[in-house]
Amino acid sequence: MKFKPLRHALCALFALPFALGAAHADDYPSQPLTLVVPFAAGGMTDILARQFAKTVQEKLRQTAIVDNKPGAGGVIGATRVARARPDGYTLLITTTAHVVNPSITKNLPYDTEKDFAPIAMLARTPNVLLVNPSLPVATVPELLDYARKNKGVTYGSSGTGGTTHLSGELLASRTGAPLIHVPYKGTALAVNDLLGGQIQASFVDGLSALKYVKAGSLRAIGVSTRERNPTLAEVPTIAEQGVPGYETEIWIGLYAPAGTPPAILEKLNALALQSMGEPGFRKTLDEQATTPGTMDVAATRRYVASEIRKWGDIVKKAGIEAQ
Repeated sequence: MKFKPLRHALCALFALPFALGAAHADDYPSQPLTLVVPFAAGGMTDILARQFAKTVQEKLRQTAIVDNKPGAGGVIGATRVARARPDGYTLLITTTAHVVNPSITKNLPYDTEKDFAPIAMLARTPNVLLVNPSLPVATVPELLDYARKNKGVTYGSSGTGGTTHLSGELLASRTGAPLIHVPYKGTALAVNDLLGGQIQASFVDGLSALKYVKAGSLRAIGVSTRERNPTLAEVPTIAEQGVPGYETEIWIGLYAPAGTPPAILEKLNALALQSMGEPGFRKTLDEQATTPGTMDVAATRRYVASEIRKWGDIVKKAGIEAQ
């Protein structure tokens, strides 16, 4: 009997953090949010961030400020969030580059898995394999056969170590075809040279590829995702063209600093899915070959962990050394 007061005190002590976390989530947010986008304004990531900021304003009656912090492939902005207080007021919205960086960047100032709490996948888009119409191929098998017979095919990317580069490296490693990488400083430069015939092929994000495919100035022969993209429904996946298991995609995720209360993560996840699924905005995404995310917090966390390992394996097999 004499131990009951102590037991009750200990139970109350252990329950206190959970009670505080719940209370904190109930009145969250009580001040403006900062959405750090580690890229310049105007790109796909920035567009999604501003849509999410709009939803925060409408649904939570709180301001959300989009803070563009470009540089170092997303590392500068991510570092700011990794070092922020884990209270849900400083968030990161970034691309697949975040899960690729641990494999291609030496001495990251943070641990990608331990220093961030994944919240939600906002949207995803395929990498589209494009060829110049002068190239006598219309399918992935034809491209691979052409590469073998002609001692290689040149393909461009938006830069060494990015998903468009690694999508090509994965295809080369899975098929043994001689695909010769030509890096550019951005998608636009790679597409310009593809249009001009200086290179023969390129992996390009769906958002950027769509207008060239619709105009007929470039030919799409495969998409990198597991399933066909509804906006490019006539373009088969690379996997269904004889490369089983092939899958890459560009996706934009929402993160908080590690240690952010779970109830706040859940609240933000529900808000993010609602924001990306807003009918008018979803129509805009659909028209641009982009699909809104649907994962809950737990699924997002598992997916991020699997992506870090997947891209690490691709980088290792491609023989790319971290810089």
